[in-house]
Amino acid sequence: MAAERLQRRLAAILSADVVGYSRLMGIDEAGTLSRLNALRRELIDPTIAAHSGRIVKLMGDGSLVEFASAVDAVTSAIEIQKKLRDHNAGRSEVDPIRLRIGINVGDIIIEGDDIYGDGVNIAARLQGIAEAGGICISRQAFDQIEGKLQLAYREMGPQNLKNITKPIEVFAVEVDETKGTYGQSNPGQEIKYCRTPDGVRLAYAISGNGPPLVKSANWMNHLEYDWESPVWRHVFRGLSNDHTLIRYDARGNGMSDWDADELSLDAWVGDLETVVDAARVERFPLIGISQGCAVAVSYAVRHPERVSHLVLYGGFAVGGKRRAPQEKEKRDAMMTLMRLGWGADNPSFRQMFTGLFMPGATQEQADSFNELQRRTTSPENAARYFDVVGDIDISDLLAKVTTKTLVMHVRGDLVCPIEAGRALAVGIPGARFVALQGQNHLFQEKEQASQRFFEEINLFLDS
Repeated sequence: MAAERLQRRLAAILSADVVGYSRLMGIDEAGTLSRLNALRRELIDPTIAAHSGRIVKLMGDGSLVEFASAVDAVTSAIEIQKKLRDHNAGRSEVDPIRLRIGINVGDIIIEGDDIYGDGVNIAARLQGIAEAGGICISRQAFDQIEGKLQLAYREMGPQNLKNITKPIEVFAVEVDETKGTYGQSNPGQEIKYCRTPDGVRLAYAISGNGPPLVKSANWMNHLEYDWESPVWRHVFRGLSNDHTLIRYDARGNGMSDWDADELSLDAWVGDLETVVDAARVERFPLIGISQGCAVAVSYAVRHPERVSHLVLYGGFAVGGKRRAPQEKEKRDAMMTLMRLGWGADNPSFRQMFTGLFMPGATQEQADSFNELQRRTTSPENAARYFDVVGDIDISDLLAKVTTKTLVMHVRGDLVCPIEAGRALAVGIPGARFVALQGQNHLFQEKEQASQRFFEEINLFLDS
């Protein structure tokens, strides 16, 4: 007797999952189930039905939905994420329910009311790499909606998804920017200027919408170049998703004045004071990256009434020159090379720094970082910066931090060892430490660390 022939069809598949479901259940099992069921009944299911979707099955924290059209699937997903965001904004829950959504168009196998196959599996894996509150779609889905929906999106390139044989080209749909031109990746930023008490002109940028989030400056920032650079853009645009991000170029680099007489930790803290006053923000979360962590900690100790949360990534309390004698010798030699080779057209010297900061960089990212170094500051300023950073020591300030603090660090960081990050967390009363996978001091967009970075920040700021 011949085997029964499998039923197949082409479909658009939406896979949705609740962010941090296990943690939410651990905090309040009954309350989480009640909230999720209410959201499904009142918001999610009606939106799916309005776009002719069929809910195939519910899987505790997830949903699998079939659509006949990719246009309907993506439109439904955008509406769900927007409605959830509006719903959460109007309520007081400490831990709001948020979704990740993945969408794929592919061949599926039908068995009763259930569906199987790579078309389904890819949608589920896409959901797994989406940001909290975000949507990731495959190239197959994108091709079906191009020219039909005027979307803003961000190209994530080919992704190696778990248990999927071939890389899948992925696009992240910008939920709040669905009226832009095709290929528009994010809303823009507004650049302004202010002046410090000692006369240095500082450039600062404002992007995104929502409550304020301030980032302290770190070495090698350039407001315009970073915003477009494959090295930094995913960080700053991601931080702008749910907040009004305020960041700036410190004295001596970027779009701020290069000819500053004083380069010191105290001067950099003063730069931050000037920018937040110019931006007229009174109380805000403050994020520091790399040596920007020392600036953020110093500011939080000086102004505890203004900092609601402190986020520190890839930072240290003690600079490299003070950690070990051999480290000081190495840095002194590098300073000499900086003065000689930093501004050269040949990027071979700057490539040494790129290899340390991002050993896993693609060629595009390495080229961009090489160019960023040249554009950001002069050879003399680079050497001065490097010298001052190596001498930083804020050990005595850590115990004075009263702000709720999150510390994150990549395990294999070659620029700043993870032990330095752990010491930072240990020294700050009550600080939470999170170790991220990877070896890049500046994590890449497609790395696991990137997704975890934003998840941890969102959870921390919501607490």
